[in-house]
Amino acid sequence: MLGKAELLEIIAGKNRGILATEPEKQAILAAIAQLENFNPTPRPLSATNLLDGNWRLLYTTSKELLRLDTVPLAKLGQIYQCIRVNTNSVYNIAEIYGLPYLEGFVSVAAKFEPVSERRVTVKFERLIIGLQRLIDYKSPESLIEKIESTKKLTAIDTALNSNEQQGWLDITYIDEDLRIGRGNEGSVFVLSKA
Repeated sequence: MLGKAELLEIIAGKNRGILATEPEKQAILAAIAQLENFNPTPRPLSATNLLDGNWRLLYTTSKELLRLDTVPLAKLGQIYQCIRVNTNSVYNIAEIYGLPYLEGFVSVAAKFEPVSERRVTVKFERLIIGLQRLIDYKSPESLIEKIESTKKLTAIDTALNSNEQQGWLDITYIDEDLRIGRGNEGSVFVLSKA
């Protein structure tokens, strides 16, 4: 039986899944499934103290996220998912690096609603793409404060139709510093508390 330490070891150096070969992807998915069988938190959505906070993406099979690393002259930095349980809000933030002074970010703000003990529906409400220096980006926390306090940012800031832009996520494993989720498009996400 592979545990948490073994999973972290086999996903290390895979650049969130970008560098994983097909056999490695299969081994990682098997290790994830084994760990999910021993989820210490059977009702993840009731464990708001564990769920709330900023999470950093360690590994995913999401082609949409991994595609962010294929933009010419740009390199994908950290990807965060910041959950605010008290407002049922989630902020996905990807840092983009490349040419000096052109460091950017892509953020999607959404609302979530629990529909079972481990599943949430997610309605995406706002897409923001911009340059870090134009909004004085320092951290995910600083960006979230700006999103919550400002109507529009100095960036491409677009409202999304939350009826069309929605999905669901099952939280299949969560402890003090690791979370695993499975999305409606078959994607797997492994995140650590930031």
